[in-house]
Amino acid sequence: MYLPENFEELRPEVLWDLVARHPLGLIITAGPEGPMASPLPFLRGEGEADRAVLTAHMARANPHAAALTEGLDALVIFQGAETYVSPGWYPSKAETGRVVPTWNYEMVQVRGRIGLKPGADWLAAQVDALTRAQEDRRPRPWAVSDAPPAFIESQLRGIIGLEIEITEIRGKWKMSQNRPLPDMAGVARGLADPEDPHHNPAAAALVAERLAGREGS
Repeated sequence: MYLPENFEELRPEVLWDLVARHPLGLIITAGPEGPMASPLPFLRGEGEADRAVLTAHMARANPHAAALTEGLDALVIFQGAETYVSPGWYPSKAETGRVVPTWNYEMVQVRGRIGLKPGADWLAAQVDALTRAQEDRRPRPWAVSDAPPAFIESQLRGIIGLEIEITEIRGKWKMSQNRPLPDMAGVARGLADPEDPHHNPAAAALVAERLAGREGS
């Protein structure tokens, strides 16, 4: 990932917050069969020596599953808010005209080594934790125990577990930090405008947050 210094994000709490907000990651591996990619919901877990790991499960019927081996290198990409940025939002457009469109986004990339977890107990715990992470926010959460045990057991037989030992986690928050402060403010206003076809409150808030950080530094 191309990572200019002003876009780099290294704070663990910020990186893991994005993973929690956007848990559907794209896992990418490469082997003799070539590169393969699968979207999977991930959870942060604790591995040996209390080191953070990523956990997930994959359908055994997925051809990607057959290509996974113990210790295989993997890249997992988590994509957060993203949006087109119009040069029409920049005050500098009227001053110089030397502006072009771009794209803003927040992203976390995790590199690590795959550990295979085929055991039923591990799989049951991972599925339960993943379910709770999403259902506990609902007024009437669904629980794995709501389904018949025999049905859940049959579902577990159709998946394999993955635990990724993290070797690197990096984030990129490209939120117009390379523009002059008035241009950043213009982007925040443009994205917050409900009449604009690129209205994006989440991205607007992120640009405004980074702008406030620059103004306060």
